[in-house]
Amino acid sequence: MENYKNNANDAVILAAYRAWSAAHGLRADRLRNKRFTYGDQWIDTTVDAHGRTLTEWERYTSDAGGAPITNNVLRQLVKTIVGRFRSQHLKDAPVESHLAQVHSENCLDELDSRTLEEFLISGCCVQRVDVQENLCHKQVNVSQVNVNRFFMNAPLDPLCRDCEIVGQVHDLSMAQLLQRVAHGSRKKAAWVRRVYTENMADRTAAFTAALGADSATGQDFWYGRSGKCRAIEVWTLESQEVLVCHDRTTAQLQVLPLAEARRIKPGDDVSVRWDIAMRWQCRWFAPSGELLDTYVSPFAHGSHPFIIKLYPLTDGEVHSFIEDVIDQQKYLNRLITLVNHIMDASAKGVLLFPDTAIPNGFTWDDVRAVWRNCNGVLPYTPGMDAAKPEQISTNATNIGAYDMIQLQMRLLEEISGVSGALQGRNVNTSGSATLYQSQADNSNIALADIFETFNAFRSMRDAKIRGL
Repeated sequence: MENYKNNANDAVILAAYRAWSAAHGLRADRLRNKRFTYGDQWIDTTVDAHGRTLTEWERYTSDAGGAPITNNVLRQLVKTIVGRFRSQHLKDAPVESHLAQVHSENCLDELDSRTLEEFLISGCCVQRVDVQENLCHKQVNVSQVNVNRFFMNAPLDPLCRDCEIVGQVHDLSMAQLLQRVAHGSRKKAAWVRRVYTENMADRTAAFTAALGADSATGQDFWYGRSGKCRAIEVWTLESQEVLVCHDRTTAQLQVLPLAEARRIKPGDDVSVRWDIAMRWQCRWFAPSGELLDTYVSPFAHGSHPFIIKLYPLTDGEVHSFIEDVIDQQKYLNRLITLVNHIMDASAKGVLLFPDTAIPNGFTWDDVRAVWRNCNGVLPYTPGMDAAKPEQISTNATNIGAYDMIQLQMRLLEEISGVSGALQGRNVNTSGSATLYQSQADNSNIALADIFETFNAFRSMRDAKIRGL
């Protein structure tokens, strides 16, 4: 069997690894945003008075002696926006029969809703469109790509037209991998099996060391989950010398690779012009460096299968919706936890009982039992100082925390653009329906950029489906 490993391809997989490593900050920000969205909101690290680095949860529990309180407002904001999208932007089904069939077969309404949720959390949405072949049956398959498994060169164009390398890491079963790269060749399938069974871990470590890649911090790139085969799919935009041949007798124009077009000789009926053409080349790698498969883009659109939208991509930076309101969520949690701590620390209903006034034959447990009873009678014998039991009840100190909580809630609405009208709250029953609808429409304006950006992503996806 031919050895599908070619040292010339080492530069390609190394470029893919560097592109994946360059997005480490983006993946870390996404993880933080995801944790805040789903309620894990005391995870940021801080330094205490002793110089120790602790999470905010650890610091609060060690200082206050109790667990802090989490009131998750961010999750409701995300659910409101996704719900508004589903009610307003998923009403019109595609008119084209082929596109409508693809939408139905892939449940794209549901998939787009989940992709929008990812878009709000990370500022990234990535899908891919493939033609899946199973024996004689072909089907267009649309799937969401996990941002943690996706890589591309750092783009500056909001439409990602400057993309030159893009790809995805896969964890596949052996059967799925062979279906992708063997192409019906039993001999090649046997070779792929040997690649993944003969000391894969040791060969991967040796290969990454030879490349100069950091396999310790790149565990998620080079190594798959237990029981799965890690494969790395890399698409690169490459140049190729071509000859543009124009046959005047048939009025046909052909673009042929230089190697194939040497037999074409210019004459009276054929004119030939040399040029440079760009094409997308796909390569599948094993983590130990073997080239499992390579082919030119088989799609009619001639591009890679990914649809990418990064928001807002100012100077190549990604900033998500959730990122804007995390500080307000953190401060809201701190204020509510502070109020709870003040209420716990305030003396409420404390009974001062002089030990000289305890009745004969009573124990302190007897006194507590009588005091808890609303009809209880507790006899006592006052001493010479006429001391008697007395209840102390005070209100919690008002330090303006309640006003600050209301301020943070208003800031959350103003910064996010998700107002009470958009959520169906703060309905003024004395106002007209037109006034309420106007308030909801004004709230939609604040979110119009997010919705229109995501709809542009969906349009790009549908265009790629048409171009298969």
